[in-house]
Amino acid sequence: MTPLDHKLLRDLWRIKGQALAIGMVIAVGVMMLVMMTGLVSSLGETRAAYYQRYRLADAFVPVKRAPERLASHLAQISGVAAVETRVTGRALIDLPDQSLPVQAQALSLPERRRPALNDIYLTHGRFPALGRTEEIVLLQSFAKAHDLLPGDTLAATMNGSRRQFKIAGLAQSPEFLYVTAPGELVPDDARFGVIWMHRAGLAAAYDLEGAFNEALLGVTRGANVEAVLDRADRLMAPYGGSGGYPLADQFSNRFISEEISGMAAASKGVPPIFLAVAAFLLYIVISRMVQSEREQIGLMKAFGYTDFEVGSHYFKMILAIALGGALAGCLAGIASGRAMIGLYGLYFKFPFLVFRLDPASFVTGVTVSVVSASAGGLWVLRQVFALTPASAMRPPAPPDYSRTQRLGKTLSALLDQPSRMVLRRLTRQPVRMVGAMVGIACGMGLSVAMITIYAGFDRTIDLTFSVVDRSDVSVTFTQPVGEKALFELRRIKGVMQVEPVRQVPVVLRNGLHSYRSAITGLPQKPILNRALDESMAPIQMPKTGVVLSSVLAEILQIKAGEMLTVEVREGRQPELQVPVSAVAQTLLGAPAYMDLTALNQVLREPGRVSGAYLTIDGARSDGIYQTLQDMPTVAGLSLKEDALEAFVVLMNTGAGAMRYVMGAIAFVITFGIVYNAARIAYAERTRDLASLRVIGFSKGEAAFVLLGELAVVTLISLPVGAMLGYYLSFGIAAGFSTDLYQIPAVFDPVSYGQAMLVVVIAAVISGWLVKRDLDRSDLIDALKTRE
Repeated sequence: MTPLDHKLLRDLWRIKGQALAIGMVIAVGVMMLVMMTGLVSSLGETRAAYYQRYRLADAFVPVKRAPERLASHLAQISGVAAVETRVTGRALIDLPDQSLPVQAQALSLPERRRPALNDIYLTHGRFPALGRTEEIVLLQSFAKAHDLLPGDTLAATMNGSRRQFKIAGLAQSPEFLYVTAPGELVPDDARFGVIWMHRAGLAAAYDLEGAFNEALLGVTRGANVEAVLDRADRLMAPYGGSGGYPLADQFSNRFISEEISGMAAASKGVPPIFLAVAAFLLYIVISRMVQSEREQIGLMKAFGYTDFEVGSHYFKMILAIALGGALAGCLAGIASGRAMIGLYGLYFKFPFLVFRLDPASFVTGVTVSVVSASAGGLWVLRQVFALTPASAMRPPAPPDYSRTQRLGKTLSALLDQPSRMVLRRLTRQPVRMVGAMVGIACGMGLSVAMITIYAGFDRTIDLTFSVVDRSDVSVTFTQPVGEKALFELRRIKGVMQVEPVRQVPVVLRNGLHSYRSAITGLPQKPILNRALDESMAPIQMPKTGVVLSSVLAEILQIKAGEMLTVEVREGRQPELQVPVSAVAQTLLGAPAYMDLTALNQVLREPGRVSGAYLTIDGARSDGIYQTLQDMPTVAGLSLKEDALEAFVVLMNTGAGAMRYVMGAIAFVITFGIVYNAARIAYAERTRDLASLRVIGFSKGEAAFVLLGELAVVTLISLPVGAMLGYYLSFGIAAGFSTDLYQIPAVFDPVSYGQAMLVVVIAAVISGWLVKRDLDRSDLIDALKTRE
């Protein structure tokens, strides 16, 4: 080893605390990059393999009733590679331990072959035997939630008729990676099931013998899916076709696609923040080290070391810290990725999900960490090249305090000697103090933003289930029915309020922007389920026009007062031009609202409703549920308390769980920045503090001179960090928000107080560690001139 390499090891050991803190910040950035890119790769590749192996359809064409002979016409459409027709229908499952029937979807299976499209993965048991119409295959997640096994029996109501079934097997399907009941957004394994059974039995239950009500299409590579759907829709129009849609709009696939794209965007945006902080810290550490080692640099150059050799010495120190942090980040990314993939395995219903490492993420992580660290260090190395031996070995000019005059005399009268030394340090080197203040403020800003996001998640739950939805139970009918059904609901003992609603599937278009959604028809002054404006006041439904959620308005790039094209996907399927009357602030989903009477008028179906919101007497709930279950027009029931519980689980898993990881990271970064500021100040003033001890200052007074500087910088950084956190919280909230739920950036004084407490605790711990080193320091060694 060369003498410079020996010096490098000594210097690294001397600044081990600072190097470790900077390495931790780099490790966090690399960990996030490795973990997120690994999750994106794992989810994306597993999804693609699952879809391909079980032949998930590229397009779905629902229809009211079409003869089976149309399958051959669909197969003749240019670009269609495969066609599978099937029967689908809603069902209600009765469970002995449940007072409320559970919604389910029934799907047909071919009797003598496997499905050409949308095949299922059998996990337990067997497929239904030929001719056994009472045998079914049940969705595994639903069966697991209710402890159902092959051989058990199950009662279900289909098309108003109650039937008994025997479970032959359990299965998973690529069509149901994200499992929700129709019309709902929040998944819950216990509240929605899927039943597969032979085509003949299901067709008989829904009066569809010799017909189908959904066609699945597989398209050839390179085919235009929209063109295929356009021809298929024209073919199905005479039979009640409600408009086909591509796989991209299939709800389960749409949600997992949003999860993957959101994670991919985060992997590109979040790690650079941490690496930029690390570069900033390295710049501070190396620049101050160069300033404190001016004489050593001069001696090295005087003894014949070139500018390049001296500069390489300091650059090696930068590389050692960056590479050490990057290696630790790679290992931490593997561990955290494997932990997170377990949550996603519960979140999405893959038959298998293994964390797959992306080799490119390791290369990218190491490269970016080295480049970012070098960016901060190379700027400092200019000072090394600029120093000549003569100027480097000459001590810097002492600071001039003569210009303080009256201010200096006033301070001398008001402050003791240690306090004046702290103040002089702050005023003599304002650039360094501002740098330390900005660093601490950035750490606090990240803590503020993450704690605010915690409050935002709670705010979403409170507003959605207490302010927006004030019902107890929601009822869904099998099809739009007349107002007579509402009178039947009101006659049930224990039902206190009934508020009608109509859900109409639509495609909303504004120029090149479109979104497949539904328009919700509400009474003019809704009480149980309301739309809210920016001030969280209820919006009265306008007699004309549509009210869009803020998320939907942003997707469609439209504002209040502009015209919106609405393509209705049921009944006569008219195409409407309606004005956007207002924009509502919703936190769950991306809904669109209209006045119920106005909606029925434009559809030419007066007095129609597709569901209702109820408030009930909890003491009579069992009887109410039984009465609703016996009504042939009722397709499903949903309890708000069950939806609330499922929503909490949803936000605590998957991407929602990432907020806890980032919260912990925010604390690590905050502590690292504060600790670095304290260590740098101590390293710069070791000799000065030892001199104070020699001339009679006590340990406490010497520590006060050092830690008073840290205390003032920390206190000044608190309001700056609060302001940074306020603006940063909006960006992080937008990153966590999806089409399913939106997280508001809520100004919560408690969040700011907690973040300030984090900074203060970090400063106290850092100050204690530095004071301990100061008390243990050897005065003779500190006063010696470093060789």
